[in-house]
Amino acid sequence: MKYVTSTGDESFEIEINGENDLLVNGQRMLIDFRSVVGQSVYSLIVNGKSYEALVQPTEEGLEVLLHGQLFQVSIEDERQRRLRQSTGSTTVRRGEFHLKAPMPGLIVTVHVREGQEVKTGDRMIVLESMKMQNEISSPTDGTVRTLRIKPGDNVDQNQVLLTLG
Repeated sequence: MKYVTSTGDESFEIEINGENDLLVNGQRMLIDFRSVVGQSVYSLIVNGKSYEALVQPTEEGLEVLLHGQLFQVSIEDERQRRLRQSTGSTTVRRGEFHLKAPMPGLIVTVHVREGQEVKTGDRMIVLESMKMQNEISSPTDGTVRTLRIKPGDNVDQNQVLLTLG
Protein backbone atom coordinates (compact mmCIF):
# COMPACT_ATOMS: atom_id res chain seq x y z
CA MET A 1 0.00 0.00 0.00
CA LYS A 2 1.21 3.51 -0.82
CA TYR A 3 0.69 6.53 1.43
CA VAL A 4 1.38 10.24 1.08
CA THR A 5 2.49 11.91 4.29
CA SER A 6 2.64 15.70 4.54
CA THR A 7 4.09 18.01 7.14
CA GLY A 8 4.19 21.73 6.45
CA ASP A 9 5.14 22.21 2.79
CA GLU A 10 6.85 18.80 2.47
CA SER A 11 5.24 15.61 1.17
CA PHE A 12 6.65 12.08 1.19
CA GLU A 13 5.41 9.07 -0.77
CA ILE A 14 5.74 5.97 1.38
CA GLU A 15 5.31 2.42 0.12
CA ILE A 16 5.23 -0.41 2.64
CA ASN A 17 6.91 -3.50 1.17
CA GLY A 18 7.15 -5.60 4.29
CA GLU A 19 7.21 -5.40 8.07
CA ASN A 20 10.60 -3.64 8.18
CA ASP A 21 10.97 -2.53 4.54
CA LEU A 22 9.80 0.85 3.20
CA LEU A 23 10.32 2.95 0.12
CA VAL A 24 10.30 6.69 0.93
CA ASN A 25 10.22 8.81 -2.25
CA GLY A 26 11.72 5.81 -4.04
CA GLN A 27 14.56 5.27 -1.55
CA ARG A 28 14.64 1.94 0.33
CA MET A 29 14.80 2.17 4.12
CA LEU A 30 15.10 -0.62 6.65
CA ILE A 31 13.14 0.28 9.78
CA ASP A 32 12.22 -1.02 13.19
CA PHE A 33 9.33 0.85 14.82
CA ARG A 34 8.09 -0.07 18.29
CA SER A 35 5.91 1.52 20.93
CA VAL A 36 7.28 1.91 24.44
CA VAL A 37 4.76 -0.09 26.48
CA GLY A 38 1.79 1.96 27.72
CA GLN A 39 3.00 5.27 26.28
CA SER A 40 2.80 7.34 23.11
CA VAL A 41 6.60 7.20 22.82
CA TYR A 42 8.01 5.20 19.92
CA SER A 43 11.46 3.83 19.29
CA LEU A 44 12.41 4.09 15.62
CA ILE A 45 15.52 2.69 13.99
CA VAL A 46 16.05 3.81 10.38
CA ASN A 47 18.96 2.29 8.48
CA GLY A 48 20.73 1.65 11.79
CA LYS A 49 20.18 5.12 13.31
CA SER A 50 18.05 5.31 16.47
CA TYR A 51 15.33 7.92 17.09
CA GLU A 52 12.71 8.43 19.76
CA ALA A 53 9.44 10.21 19.00
CA LEU A 54 6.27 11.09 20.84
CA VAL A 55 3.25 10.48 18.58
CA GLN A 56 -0.27 11.71 19.37
CA PRO A 57 -3.35 11.36 17.16
CA THR A 58 -5.28 14.56 16.34
CA GLU A 59 -8.42 15.29 14.35
CA GLU A 60 -6.24 16.26 11.36
CA GLY A 61 -3.73 13.40 11.58
CA LEU A 62 -0.80 13.13 13.98
CA GLU A 63 1.36 15.37 16.14
CA VAL A 64 4.95 14.10 16.24
CA LEU A 65 7.56 15.46 18.66
CA LEU A 66 11.01 14.58 17.30
CA HIS A 67 14.29 16.19 18.40
CA GLY A 68 12.33 18.87 20.27
CA GLN A 69 10.36 19.97 17.21
CA LEU A 70 6.61 19.43 16.92
CA PHE A 71 5.32 18.35 13.50
CA GLN A 72 1.70 18.29 12.34
CA VAL A 73 1.48 15.27 10.04
CA SER A 74 -1.33 14.28 7.68
CA ILE A 75 -1.53 10.87 6.03
CA GLU A 76 -3.53 9.79 2.98
CA ASP A 77 -3.59 6.40 1.32
CA GLU A 78 -3.70 6.05 -2.48
CA ARG A 79 -7.51 5.91 -2.63
CA GLN A 80 -8.04 8.97 -0.40
CA ARG A 81 -5.55 10.97 -2.45
CA ARG A 82 -7.10 10.02 -5.81
CA LEU A 83 -10.57 10.89 -4.49
CA ARG A 84 -9.41 14.27 -3.19
CA GLN A 85 -7.61 15.05 -6.46
CA SER A 86 -10.57 14.01 -8.62
CA THR A 87 -12.96 16.25 -6.67
CA GLY A 88 -10.51 19.15 -6.72
CA SER A 89 -10.69 19.39 -2.95
CA THR A 90 -7.76 20.86 -1.04
CA THR A 91 -7.21 21.08 2.65
CA VAL A 92 -6.78 24.62 3.90
CA ARG A 93 -6.03 25.36 7.53
CA ARG A 94 -8.16 28.24 8.77
CA GLY A 95 -8.92 29.71 12.13
CA GLU A 96 -7.08 29.01 15.33
CA PHE A 97 -4.50 26.36 16.11
CA HIS A 98 -4.25 25.10 19.68
CA LEU A 99 -0.73 23.99 20.59
CA LYS A 100 -1.01 21.19 23.16
CA ALA A 101 1.57 19.73 25.51
CA PRO A 102 2.90 16.55 23.89
CA MET A 103 3.68 15.12 27.35
CA PRO A 104 3.27 16.10 31.00
CA GLY A 105 6.02 18.29 32.38
CA LEU A 106 7.27 21.62 33.67
CA ILE A 107 7.33 24.82 31.59
CA VAL A 108 10.95 26.03 31.79
CA THR A 109 10.93 28.91 29.30
CA VAL A 110 8.37 30.73 27.18
CA HIS A 111 10.02 32.42 24.17
CA VAL A 112 6.87 34.16 22.86
CA ARG A 113 4.29 36.66 24.06
CA GLU A 114 0.69 37.36 23.10
CA GLY A 115 0.42 39.31 19.84
CA GLN A 116 3.82 38.09 18.60
CA GLU A 117 4.11 36.89 15.00
CA VAL A 118 5.79 33.49 14.61
CA LYS A 119 7.02 31.49 11.64
CA THR A 120 7.10 27.74 11.21
CA GLY A 121 10.02 26.37 13.23
CA ASP A 122 10.36 29.37 15.60
CA ARG A 123 11.18 28.32 19.18
CA MET A 124 8.20 28.92 21.43
CA ILE A 125 8.39 26.87 24.64
CA VAL A 126 10.84 24.71 26.57
CA LEU A 127 9.08 21.84 28.36
CA GLU A 128 10.97 19.65 30.81
CA SER A 129 9.76 16.08 31.08
CA MET A 130 11.56 13.05 32.53
CA LYS A 131 14.66 15.23 33.17
CA MET A 132 14.89 16.15 29.46
CA GLN A 133 14.29 19.61 28.07
CA ASN A 134 12.18 19.61 24.90
CA GLU A 135 11.99 22.69 22.71
CA ILE A 136 8.56 23.09 21.18
CA SER A 137 8.64 24.98 17.90
CA SER A 138 5.82 26.56 15.95
CA PRO A 139 4.23 24.07 13.54
CA THR A 140 2.82 26.89 11.40
CA ASP A 141 3.03 30.64 10.70
CA GLY A 142 0.69 32.76 12.78
CA THR A 143 0.16 35.17 15.65
CA VAL A 144 0.18 34.13 19.30
CA ARG A 145 -3.43 34.91 20.29
CA THR A 146 -3.60 33.40 23.78
CA LEU A 147 -0.76 32.29 26.03
CA ARG A 148 -2.07 29.93 28.70
CA ILE A 149 1.14 29.06 30.54
CA LYS A 150 4.14 30.72 32.19
CA PRO A 151 7.55 29.46 33.35
CA GLY A 152 7.20 27.24 36.40
CA ASP A 153 3.76 25.88 35.45
CA ASN A 154 3.20 22.14 35.55
CA VAL A 155 1.19 20.93 32.55
CA ASP A 156 -0.63 17.74 31.66
CA GLN A 157 -0.36 15.88 28.38
CA ASN A 158 -2.69 17.42 25.76
CA GLN A 159 -3.19 20.61 27.84
CA VAL A 160 -3.48 23.67 25.57
CA LEU A 161 -0.35 25.78 25.99
CA LEU A 162 -1.14 28.59 23.54
CA THR A 163 -3.36 29.48 20.63
CA LEU A 164 -2.13 30.67 17.23
CA GLY A 165 -4.40 32.55 14.87
